[in-house]
Amino acid sequence: MNNFKVTPLRGEYEKSGGKVVEFCGYEMPMQFKGILHEHETVRQRAGLFDVSHMGEILVKGKDAENFVNYLLTNDVKTLTSGEVIYSFMCYPSGGVVDDLLAYKFSEDFYYLVVNASNKDKDLQWILDNKNKFEVNIEDISEKVAQLALQGPKAEDVLQKLTSVDLSEIKFFKFKNDIEICGKKVMVSRTGYTGEDGFEIYTTPQDAAFLWEEILRVGQAQGVEPIGLGARDTLRFEATLPLYGNEMDANITPLEMGFGYFVKLNTEDFVGRDALLKQKENGVTRKLVGFELLDKGIGRHGYTVVKDGKEIGHVTTGYMSPTLNKTIGFALIQGKYAALGTEIYIKVRNKELKAIVVNKKFYSKKTQQ
Repeated sequence: MNNFKVTPLRGEYEKSGGKVVEFCGYEMPMQFKGILHEHETVRQRAGLFDVSHMGEILVKGKDAENFVNYLLTNDVKTLTSGEVIYSFMCYPSGGVVDDLLAYKFSEDFYYLVVNASNKDKDLQWILDNKNKFEVNIEDISEKVAQLALQGPKAEDVLQKLTSVDLSEIKFFKFKNDIEICGKKVMVSRTGYTGEDGFEIYTTPQDAAFLWEEILRVGQAQGVEPIGLGARDTLRFEATLPLYGNEMDANITPLEMGFGYFVKLNTEDFVGRDALLKQKENGVTRKLVGFELLDKGIGRHGYTVVKDGKEIGHVTTGYMSPTLNKTIGFALIQGKYAALGTEIYIKVRNKELKAIVVNKKFYSKKTQQ
């Protein structure tokens, strides 16, 4: 008997042939018909993901906006109601606590969506930094189920289930209290695949009904359930980072090359001093893309070498289903980060030749 948590959609997996694994303390589907098939389904048509394991934290009160801005590296004060922003939450050292999405309902109401693996840690970090801010913080993760419909056919399929004009929900926008299949939900358009798509936030009680209806209506357009395996290959091709791989407490957003989401010219936030100093001095490590020239795959954690010296490690590596190339991300010493530089990945007892390439492997098709 295991003690893993389950999402409200746990009972739906076997209906579609889901193979279940432990992930972040939950029983989640790794794949249904196969990772390559599911990857192509999302790229060509649309796929439905259970992401109910993600964490949702509310920040309310008169200081909500100032508090969220203090926690995050990005500037939430640029948002208007109904907009979403991607950001990092950092330690004073500049290392990453987590990356997350912040939904702005109003200046006194923010909705934070955090990674499942970090939810408890994030919640404690938020509470520990509350200080004198007048805010109320509530973890509503157990009250929320989340479905993600991703792919070029996503809008066509979901539009059949609602009277709301989904084209009005632009990229990184959301609408609350709209009806899908007669159920009141919140719908956003952010995505983690590089394709267009929607996130549907609903109650645990309505999750299975919505899952079944989306698959039923979407069947004619090839919509299928998608597991964690394809979720990872899809996000990787689209240069979307994963906590524990491309970032952690010892890796900063600047080293990752994600400085766009770090607004150093704004008011103070946790980690600002360290990140400002790092920017002024220049980063000594950089996250790069690589293409493996020799046969093999550079997996997460594999050592990267140059001239017999260790210069970094692989953060993610796959045979790209879309590009049909063996590619990856690696965090390496900055002096070796120039495009075209030859590096070597240690795979077991061999050193496989690779070349540094642009890490934007796949052009996103998300609606702008």
